[in-house]
Amino acid sequence: MKEVTLKEIALELGISITTVSKALKNYTDVSPKTKAAVLKLAEELNYKPNSFAVNLRTKESKTIGLIIPEIVHHFFSNIVNAIIEKAEKKGYLVIILQSNESEELEKKQIDLLISKRVDGILMSLSNNTKNLDHLRKVIEHDIPLVLFDKISKLLDCSKVVIDDRSAGYDATEHLIKSGCKKIAHIRGPLNPQNSIDRFLGYKKALKDYNLPFDNSLIFTCEKVSFEEGYNFAKKIYTEHKDVDGIFAITDLVGIGVVAYFNEVGIKIPEQIAIIGFSNWFMSSVISPSLSTIDQPGFEMGKSALKLLLKEIKAHKKGKEFKFKTIVLPTHVIKRNSTFN
Repeated sequence: MKEVTLKEIALELGISITTVSKALKNYTDVSPKTKAAVLKLAEELNYKPNSFAVNLRTKESKTIGLIIPEIVHHFFSNIVNAIIEKAEKKGYLVIILQSNESEELEKKQIDLLISKRVDGILMSLSNNTKNLDHLRKVIEHDIPLVLFDKISKLLDCSKVVIDDRSAGYDATEHLIKSGCKKIAHIRGPLNPQNSIDRFLGYKKALKDYNLPFDNSLIFTCEKVSFEEGYNFAKKIYTEHKDVDGIFAITDLVGIGVVAYFNEVGIKIPEQIAIIGFSNWFMSSVISPSLSTIDQPGFEMGKSALKLLLKEIKAHKKGKEFKFKTIVLPTHVIKRNSTFN
């Protein structure tokens, strides 16, 4: 359908374009009769304001860019739901992009959002992101940026995170208190900060409880997948039969571990205890149910958006905005894959 313009409404009614514009904005210097006529015709013609022109005047697009590694993940889907729900209430639309853990795709998506003149960007970095130049470009364009979950400490912007080191410590400590003496860790890739911090939390818990650290019990995921959990569990069972506890970087990996041990008839938690991370829905319905660290996805999305909107508001008023880092609490959820 052809887009209806102010000019067409003005010609139809025999009035000026300025009068039509004022009538649609409810200006007091336009008579009630003229306003009624303009509104009636605008409705009949299905007139829609030119959003691009409005954006140029207000210097706002009323859109926010959101880049996440994967949409299907339970944790990220909770974040997306929170952001969309809260953004809509504030009059913003959200452009959702999935990086598929690719730095190159991430760069293209950043360029797209900049070209779309979004008012701000929310982002969780891909596991493979090493160069931060594309994110510095966002800051150079004076676009508010808030990182959440997978962040870089090298970038000067607001962030919403959990204390991954403390959470990794709590997961390992729970296994120790369940009676485990030799604990393997299936960690995430070497680069992401949350993967590093959970690993450091694991190491500290071993040290505090006088358990030796053994580098041969560290297994590094590339894709953080079910298949990796399954295959690493097989490797642990084949090469380290004395391992009695496993801390998996995510529930998806942990579920792969559970699947393997169920398949070969190893009793969980009697012979080996397992804890995951994130409190994914599936962790509560598998058998045995998977103990995990609760990671508040909905709250993280809500907090990240709130921070971004505050920065957008400050930019609009020409005020300086002080970057903030919000650290959300986590806790252990004890289920049947560990002794309670």
